[in-house]
Amino acid sequence: MNRPDWFQAEIALQQIQVIGSDRNELVNIIGHAEGIYCIGTGTDAAVFTYDGLPQYAFKVYSDHALEKLENEKRVYEQLRGLPYFPTYYGSGRNILVISYEPGDTLLECLEKGIPVPEQVMIDVDEARAAVRSRGLNPRDMHLKNVLLQNGRAKVLDVSEYIKEGNDNRWEHLVWAYHNIYPKIKGTPISPRMLQTIKWGYNQLDQANLKMDDLSKKANRLFARFMK
Repeated sequence: MNRPDWFQAEIALQQIQVIGSDRNELVNIIGHAEGIYCIGTGTDAAVFTYDGLPQYAFKVYSDHALEKLENEKRVYEQLRGLPYFPTYYGSGRNILVISYEPGDTLLECLEKGIPVPEQVMIDVDEARAAVRSRGLNPRDMHLKNVLLQNGRAKVLDVSEYIKEGNDNRWEHLVWAYHNIYPKIKGTPISPRMLQTIKWGYNQLDQANLKMDDLSKKANRLFARFMK
């Protein structure tokens, strides 16, 4: 049986360890391989590119999170053919292989002051409807999981789509886009300010948060920023 061309990257990635923890902290990366570069880290995995195969991205899971790899693999198989998500190519013991998707995340757009067109919000809403049509549940859609790509949206990290319930994260972002973002569009926001906003949001009960309460808290916070 012929091996896929990305197998050579999998061999190189065996020189790198992705170490997770039980404390929901970002993974640690140990080791080095020629031509391999880390382009992102999370609490379960790190994402790498390989010089010899720039069309791919390699999501390497820690041993703590191999079950989540299987979940994400299953989700990508169900989402095949949808243009809103990376293309899924295959997997190894702890590696998920998808298409490399260029662009800035919505978080990076805020940091750099890059305007986010409304088409991005429309695309994500359409992506969510398409996910539901495949029998899955679109969750965990936030600033780091949506790319701005040629004026359109590309949605990353589908691992939670097998879970039940609505975390309301996307609904809250849509509200903020229409009610807060017009005041700051095109203005770079410091990572420290964004971290403060994230911390404040995480203190709230997102599942039961009323929009009136969100409006009051958000307006107070951004009033300080705009001074």
